[in-house]
Amino acid sequence: MTNLADTLTPRHRWLIFAALGTGVFLDSMEISIVAVILPTLVTELQVSFTLVQWVVLSFTLTKTAIVLSVGRLGDMIGKRPVFLGGTVAFMVGSVLAGLAPNIELLLLFRVIQAVGGAFATALSMGILTEIFPASERGKALGVFSASVSLGGIAGPFLGGVLLELLSWRWIFFIGIPISCVSFYLAWRYMPASVSSGRQRFDWTGAASLAACLLTLMLFLTFGQRAGYRSPAMMGMFALSLLAFAFFMRTERRVKDPLLNLAIFRNAQFSLNLSMRLISFIVLGGVYLLLPFYLSNMLRMEPVVVGLLLTTSWISFGIASPIAGILSDRFGYRRIAGAGLVLMAFGCYAVSTLSADTSIFGYVVRVSTLGLGMGLFQSPNNSAVMGSVPRERLGVASGINVIARTLGRTSGIAALGALWASRVTAHAGPDYIGGVTEAAAAVQIAGLRDVTYVALAIVAVALILSAWGILEARAPLQRVQEGL
Repeated sequence: MTNLADTLTPRHRWLIFAALGTGVFLDSMEISIVAVILPTLVTELQVSFTLVQWVVLSFTLTKTAIVLSVGRLGDMIGKRPVFLGGTVAFMVGSVLAGLAPNIELLLLFRVIQAVGGAFATALSMGILTEIFPASERGKALGVFSASVSLGGIAGPFLGGVLLELLSWRWIFFIGIPISCVSFYLAWRYMPASVSSGRQRFDWTGAASLAACLLTLMLFLTFGQRAGYRSPAMMGMFALSLLAFAFFMRTERRVKDPLLNLAIFRNAQFSLNLSMRLISFIVLGGVYLLLPFYLSNMLRMEPVVVGLLLTTSWISFGIASPIAGILSDRFGYRRIAGAGLVLMAFGCYAVSTLSADTSIFGYVVRVSTLGLGMGLFQSPNNSAVMGSVPRERLGVASGINVIARTLGRTSGIAALGALWASRVTAHAGPDYIGGVTEAAAAVQIAGLRDVTYVALAIVAVALILSAWGILEARAPLQRVQEGL
């Protein structure tokens, strides 16, 4: 079978990349830009804070619930039509969201946006793996990660400008021209990828997995507020487990499963996917607490807080393409391992933050963590996507997205709860206020405890990385001994 990468010129590959890169840039920007308008929506649409949060959650939850099904669909019918259809759906959802007269319709149109976003981005890593040769895969995925970072940086800035000069509705309209560019480039240059042939779509597996992911995300998202041991949250978690059990049972029995479980027998795929999950647990938990550190402990103005929070995005964006290029030259294991070491050092650096830390000191510490994350992600993504056969690239790409989303959400839930408990413990048994109202020294002590736990979590990833290196060397040693 002819390798698709061998049939494309370098210019053709990068034009396809431009279609995918603009799509994922827009998706990342859309997630970060919407947060800017939430206070305005509370006032203009006259809704509660609890309800307005669903403007963000409806998008995130919908996308996470269907992303693996999208990956499977791409493997079945081809990635090009799925990407083009998703881009159109995203544009339609954006126009409708910008015109929404009330919160109920806005939430509905955000779901349409999320479906389109899932179709347009879930297959991106799979497409990149198909069109770039192995010798350039790391560079391509590194620049791709930088596009995500740029979207995260541009979102809050553009959101503030549009809100100041126009209205909140333009937050949704701004992405339409970018979507048009992405659609044209994909329609013009993206070749029709080979499908898996005539197969049945596993609707039962798709529904049960969506139910599992949706209830798990709701548990992780609302458990911290309602209490993870509350009846409602325990019921949500039980439903997630039941749906997962039913999904596993279905996948073992159907002829054409949504997720062929044999993919996890690939040690390289499972190992690197586990490390990706771990890295985003750390990222989600630590980055959750940085705005509280800047606002509550250093008493900085919101504008300054917003600017400083881009530090990690910038360092991540700088490191990602460099790491990708280096991994193509020296192999992904060394570069990804170096990234984990830098992440561990970054966790330790963040643990030294205090009430007297200067802005420069903050930037240096947090940038170290961002650089480590960027240095790790590109080679690791290349390893994950390069370890599966072509006919499973769509599913592998979807699993990669789920690992990122669940890792980050789990990190926010687990490390956020840990911080709250440690602040309460440091405040003493007589303290009756909220955790964000505790003394700065007490909140910083809780942050330090969390970063120590994050450091231990990164250490687990380092052990897995070392194990992977030893496992890779074992076959070579056996060959040499045979000689």
